Amino acid sequence: MLSSGSHKANASNVFRQDLFKGKILFCTGGRSGICYQIVETMMSHGVDAVIVGRDAKGLAESAQALEKSTGQRCLPASADVRDPKQMEQAVKQTIEKFGRIDFVICGAAGNFLAPISSLSTNAFKTVIDIDLLGTYNTIKATIAHIRKSKGSYIHISATLHYRGLPYQAHVSAAKAGVDALSSVLAVEEGPRGVRSNVIAPGPIGNTEGMSRLTPKGWKPENDIPLGRMGNTSDIANAAVFLFSPAASYITGTITVVDGGEHHIRQMSLPYPQSLLDPESVKNLIKGKL
Repeated sequence: MLSSGSHKANASNVFRQDLFKGKILFCTGGRSGICYQIVETMMSHGVDAVIVGRDAKGLAESAQALEKSTGQRCLPASADVRDPKQMEQAVKQTIEKFGRIDFVICGAAGNFLAPISSLSTNAFKTVIDIDLLGTYNTIKATIAHIRKSKGSYIHISATLHYRGLPYQAHVSAAKAGVDALSSVLAVEEGPRGVRSNVIAPGPIGNTEGMSRLTPKGWKPENDIPLGRMGNTSDIANAAVFLFSPAASYITGTITVVDGGEHHIRQMSLPYPQSLLDPESVKNLIKGKL
């Protein structure tokens, strides 16, 4: 079995060190996980960054760690993506500190397992508000500055909604909306020199999402053509490319980074047993159902 720790690609061996020198990255959800790795990789190529999230203490700790590992500047900006005023304030802090924004990553997200029948209206709305409305609020707060810099957006989506996937109605609806929003943004802002693309990660090892959503006993070599889970660096490398001049003619696209998993996706829980008798599969699920 090939683990997620195999085949780690180092972006510094592919892209030059000063690729993003003088540029500014604004990232929601950058405190941890996939987005943290993207920010760290971008910073290792010369960008200064702003990471946005609700956990002020955690943001400060992550910003300090990012500065230490890369030698670049990182500003922690505490804000809830669901609140337009807070996002406007985070952007104001960014402009006061750095004077510009060149790249935006819309990465704030939430997820959990729940069938529609037991998914509350509030729970559904919460995911829509964070993933989809949060993306919209981030775009609205940053668009004037991205126009000035003729910059670029990357939206972190998923592959869940490519097929009907049980227990994922809330996230599937939100991410489908994110994909559509990015496409419209690419068309509307393209004439101003702004690009917008989506990265859709598949199973990525050592992330909170995989910890919550992967059934016990799941084996990646059975469900992923490349025989392993992805690394956060796989997503970061894709982001470096899409933000780089090498992708200057790429906009309105969805880049799937999943080792081919969505082409042969199997139901991760027994179907239809997991729907007709949820109690029978609780032992397979990590966390609450």
